[in-house]
Formats: sequence, structure tokens, C-alpha cells
Amino acid sequence: MIDCAPPRSETAPLRQALPALACDAHCHIFGPADVFPYVEGRPYTPPDAPFEKLRALHEKLGIARGVIVQPGCHGTDMRPVLDALEKGRGRYRAVALLAPDISDEALADYDARGVRGVRFNFMAHLGGAGFDQVERIARRIGPLGWHICLHTEGPLLASLLPRLEALGVPFVIDHMGRVAAAGGLRDESFQALLGLQGNANAWVKISGPDRISSSGKRPFADARPFVQALVDTMPEQLLWGTDWPHPNVRGEMPDDGELVNFFTELCPDPAVQETILVTNPQALYRFDEP
Repeated sequence: MIDCAPPRSETAPLRQALPALACDAHCHIFGPADVFPYVEGRPYTPPDAPFEKLRALHEKLGIARGVIVQPGCHGTDMRPVLDALEKGRGRYRAVALLAPDISDEALADYDARGVRGVRFNFMAHLGGAGFDQVERIARRIGPLGWHICLHTEGPLLASLLPRLEALGVPFVIDHMGRVAAAGGLRDESFQALLGLQGNANAWVKISGPDRISSSGKRPFADARPFVQALVDTMPEQLLWGTDWPHPNVRGEMPDDGELVNFFTELCPDPAVQETILVTNPQALYRFDEP
């Protein structure tokens, strides 16, 4: 039974066009389930959100590139994402969920198809990973130039970040670490995130303002100071994403046009927009490689 709301069918008009080659560095695809069934024991069951709908949204928003993050409902079955990478013709990259016993040959094949990282969930509702798994995978993906992508909750950040820094491979923190806006900018978790400034291996996604908002109401205004602080502090280490189609949203469903406006209002400088939307994702996901 479907237990996630679908994304909004309409989006607010954009107040400012995005730069050429702008990248949505965090989005998902689901199914279609009759072609790519969801795995047994999945943490949630979403409505179908296939690649064609994602691409249509990106064209509407003026987004040229995207990074598809493997969702928990498909487990380690990468077939839908690999199919999307082929359809994307070089405009998309991916972050995988990997089986612990994946072969070197499979990793090399994923790399050739456009996978550039591995995601780990340290979230109770998604079945938290163990850090020993992260360390093992980090050793294997280092030679490929991949990164570790971490989805975690704010209270865990301060303890996890030193361990991530010790891995010696790039790492990305999803959704601003899911800190709680109610905790304010001086919260230990958010200060730990800002403390990554200058670490060449550390990246933060300014995605999911709804996931840190304490109100749960659009346009998630209480998340604005957190995005602004990150933009002001470490723009060379930031990535931006929509999080479409917004699985497991507990408050109001985000409007993807509003999310673009949210970003451009807080980051009006075209040069900084270029850094966050084009230069940074190019460096991490290597879109210029065939």
C-alpha cells in the first residue's frame, strides 16, 4: 500500500533563471513498480515517480544536470537508476546503495555508467547502517574517486563527522545534516557542520529545508538562516538539490519552483550560484567524463 504523498503537480514560477548547466544534486526516481518492483521489507512505498517525470520537472525549472540518489524502497537493486543514467545521455550521475558483498567488477561497471558515490542511512526509520560498513566501502571506492554520502540525524553529526574525516575519501552530508531549526544556529550539530569549512573532502547539500524546518509549513522560512549561514561560510563546499519527489514528507509537500526561488533569494550573486550549481557538482560528479 502506498504510504507516501505524491509530489505537487504544479510549481511556482521562477523569479530568476538558473545558470547554464545547473545541477540538481539530490533527486530520486521510484519505479515504475510494474517494471522495477520495490523490494520486500522496504521502509516505505511511494507512488511511482519515473525518470521521465523527473526530466520533465528539470526542463521546466531550467536544470540541465542531475544526481539520482538510490532510494531505500529499491534497496540495492540499481536497475531503475542505471536505466535512467542511460536515458539521461550523460546529463545525470548517481549515488548508490550497495550490497556489502558487491564485486569489484560490479563497482567498475557502475563507475562506467555514471555512479559516483555510495549512500549510507543513519536514520532510525530507514534502518541505520553500522560505521564499519562505511569504512569497508570507503577503502574499496577510494581508487574510483567516489564519495561517501551520509543521510543522518542532527544529534549524530558531532560524533560522526570526525570518523568521516578520517576516511580519507570525499564525503557529502545530505539535507544539511537534518539539524532541527528549532535548535537555532548555535546548536552543536549545526556548528559541527560549519566546522567543515576548509576541509577539501567535505561537502554539504543545502537540500531539504522542509526536513529541518520545525514548522513543516511552506516556504519553510525557519530553515532560511541555516542555508544562509552555509552559503556565507562555505560556498565552495556546497551542493544544491530539490529532493524530488520528496519521500516521507511529514509536513506540507514542497513546491519545487519555490525551492529554486528559496535558493536564489538567499544566494543572489550569479558567481556564487555558478559555484554551487555548476562548478561544485562538476568537481564531485565529473559530468565531463563520457
